[in-house]
Amino acid sequence: MDGKRPSSFYILAAVFALFILFLYGPTITIGILSFQGEGGGLTFPMRGVSLHWFAELFQQQAVGDIWGSFSRSLILGLMVMVTTVVVSIMGGLAFRKKFAGSGVLFYLVIASLVIPSILVSLGVGLIFSQSGLPVHWATSGYGAQLTWTLPFGLLIMFAVFNRFDKSYEEAARDLGASPWQTFRFVVLPIIAPSLIGVALFGFTLSYDEFARTLLTSGSYNTLPLEIYGMTTNVTTPVIFALGTLTTAFSFIVIGVALAAFMLFGRRRAKQGSDAGKGMV
Repeated sequence: MDGKRPSSFYILAAVFALFILFLYGPTITIGILSFQGEGGGLTFPMRGVSLHWFAELFQQQAVGDIWGSFSRSLILGLMVMVTTVVVSIMGGLAFRKKFAGSGVLFYLVIASLVIPSILVSLGVGLIFSQSGLPVHWATSGYGAQLTWTLPFGLLIMFAVFNRFDKSYEEAARDLGASPWQTFRFVVLPIIAPSLIGVALFGFTLSYDEFARTLLTSGSYNTLPLEIYGMTTNVTTPVIFALGTLTTAFSFIVIGVALAAFMLFGRRRAKQGSDAGKGMV
């Protein structure tokens, strides 16, 4: 071997670089244009550089309800996140043993992933309106988004429990632990990193969801709906500034989740080290 890389390596590297550019190019462009000067527009060339449009976000807006829609998306995302984590744990524990109808129930849950999102939104909206229930982001919107987040959470927990070593639970029961104590002190700490992943999935999928919220949010928009509405009547880079801030918020959420992963990893490593020292 002469140490030279084959030509196929450079071809694959170029394809990967183009993919990254295609994936993040629009977001980077919006981020750059959000720093337009006060007289700047929605396109290049830039007319100065400033934080003017970020400041505009915190002023009284002539159109739209940016911060109201953000608060609604945040609350809805947290509601969906908590529900997804709790139901995913319960579902994962339930499916550890076969029961009558488990296969049918599994495919019913997964089916919502292949149904077009707009049809789910339409169906949920019709059910609520025909039943005389209010079509609202915290009721019908909440239910519609759970049809999107729960299958992902359940699939993650199914994978986790399929490779879970049951000997840990057996050892806890042999030491006299109750089922609840076994779950709380043995199972839950082991699956905690996976639960963080489920929570991250639940929140981010809800926070960014458009189609399943379109016909179920009622009179009040969530942030994705508000941004979509702004694209038809806002002609200044303020919409780019909003996109930059929401993207930064998403990265902060991901950063918090990664920090939690690292914290749990260090705690488990420390507990393993302490247990090893105690055996010596």
